[in-house]
Amino acid sequence: MLKKLILNLFRFLVGGLFIFSGLIKVNDPVGTSIKLKEYFEVFSHDIAAFFKVFMPYALPIAVFLIVLEVVLGVMLIFNFKKNLTINLLLLLIVFFTFLTFYSAYFNKVTDCGCFGDAIKLTPWESFYKDIVLLVLIGVLFFFKKDLSESNGMGARVAVLISFLGALLISIYAIRNLPIIDFRAYKEGVNIPEAMQPSGVLEYRYIMSKDGEEVILDEYPSDESYEFVDMQLKNPEFLPKISDFAVWNDDGDFTDLILEGNKILVLFNSLEKIDRNRLDKISPLVQELKEDIEVVIITASSAEEMELLMNEKSWDVPYYYGDATVVKTMIRSNPGIMLIQDGTIIRKYHIKNTPQPEEVKSLFTQ
Repeated sequence: MLKKLILNLFRFLVGGLFIFSGLIKVNDPVGTSIKLKEYFEVFSHDIAAFFKVFMPYALPIAVFLIVLEVVLGVMLIFNFKKNLTINLLLLLIVFFTFLTFYSAYFNKVTDCGCFGDAIKLTPWESFYKDIVLLVLIGVLFFFKKDLSESNGMGARVAVLISFLGALLISIYAIRNLPIIDFRAYKEGVNIPEAMQPSGVLEYRYIMSKDGEEVILDEYPSDESYEFVDMQLKNPEFLPKISDFAVWNDDGDFTDLILEGNKILVLFNSLEKIDRNRLDKISPLVQELKEDIEVVIITASSAEEMELLMNEKSWDVPYYYGDATVVKTMIRSNPGIMLIQDGTIIRKYHIKNTPQPEEVKSLFTQ
């Protein structure tokens, strides 16, 4: 009786956590694909070059893994095809544990994206979480004969609904923008304020004296101490945005971008865009530039941008931004962001590019 109770507890914990993790990521499959690309890039350098083959397919692989997480979680909770379910969960958690260990030990990918942008875990926290799950799933694996099995119509319907639901939401989020935006650049955020600490940052100092390391709350005046390192006591006070910067060959224009009414057209890569879609942006660029400043922020080269500007007859300024930052700002390439005195008032996927009249009305509200 006690064994069955413990096994059912483990089953609901594991199933619930996989569903929770999958549902967070189903909201933003593009974000998960970005993480996978980081892993493939690292593995191609550190392990084997063939990992680069997977990079163009990072998005469909991300969708597959996300839907699999949700479906396996539901299957486990309903005890549906228990042998298949537990075997796949064990393979999946072994794979995830390897990824998180590699990230933590070699400090390669500093955020595994286990819970998307909703819950940030350090690499070691992610690894410890996966170790706990590995133990729980390992127990279920070794005692799966003691679990009952339910392959009835109710379980089948629940699995089918979870599969279709996770898949359709993933496709919707890819074709639009995340339904819930957990990132630092969500609508309503004032970027200049988010770039400031939310409190006074305090540090502790790791010093060396007589061959031994000591940790001090204040920097010592005693010159016999040698500085080793420093640690932040209250990382929760760190700025929510620490990497936003815009520049060109003439210097830094970050402050200028955050003043007044701006329409930001964001390109993280010109190589991967469907140029036919850019015709949707042309009315904004050509009709609104006299009333509202239209600015392009790109991670592409000047040569690529000049070709694009001439091809589309766009006469607006463009600046450079970090590709990772641009991808974080908006999950669309290109994407459109409306800001007013540094506050993000609206974001659009290229597929949902607004009409000039709609943009004007937003800035006059």
